[in-house]
Amino acid sequence: MELKKLTEHIWYMPYESERDRPNLCYVKGDNWSLAIDAGHSAAHTQEFYALLEDEGLPLPSLTVLTHWHWDHTFGMHAVNGLCLANERTNKYLCEWKEKIEKNGPEEFFAIHESIRKEYSTGAEVIVKPADMIFSGEMTLDLGGCKVKVLETEAPHTDDSTLVYVETDKVLFVGDSTCDNFFTGIKRADLCEKLADTIRALNPEISMEGHWEPVDMQDTLNDLMSGI
Repeated sequence: MELKKLTEHIWYMPYESERDRPNLCYVKGDNWSLAIDAGHSAAHTQEFYALLEDEGLPLPSLTVLTHWHWDHTFGMHAVNGLCLANERTNKYLCEWKEKIEKNGPEEFFAIHESIRKEYSTGAEVIVKPADMIFSGEMTLDLGGCKVKVLETEAPHTDDSTLVYVETDKVLFVGDSTCDNFFTGIKRADLCEKLADTIRALNPEISMEGHWEPVDMQDTLNDLMSGI
């Protein structure tokens, strides 16, 4: 696996389908840096950090979560610095933390084969709540690089967060444009609301959780297809 540079301020470790690992992304300003999503497990996170160190990039001071799903968050206990999530995302993480600590990871492993492959080494499943909670939207200044973090309605989950690197006109949408993981439903009204939010930001490039960077219109076309 290699670290790819997307723009002046952005690098990413590409997604992997077999273990359902999403893109792990990195944004560097003049003063500090952040990551987008925390990884499927500690091993996933540590592989990402090794690539950053190989490139001479400082580890992120902050990791922003796009939503609660395990492949984006269960590596949180291994991240450098702090984690930021919206209130719903943190609520779901706290629920899964309690569930696994009380009953063990069997229910989690039963969700999908990719999870069992990610944890095939016998690594402990550790769920951690976020360090910081936000509501609505906020803007972060990394030093010469402004990043907007905002909650949005979306078909995939009810806790989606978008991360927009305004300086580079790149929008990280996580899995927000996909159908609901558990039901397979892709509600038209939620697709339209997400599309409106994306158009208002007016990005040029979109980075989805499990796909390569594409022109923003490609993401909008995919979001609205079949509804």
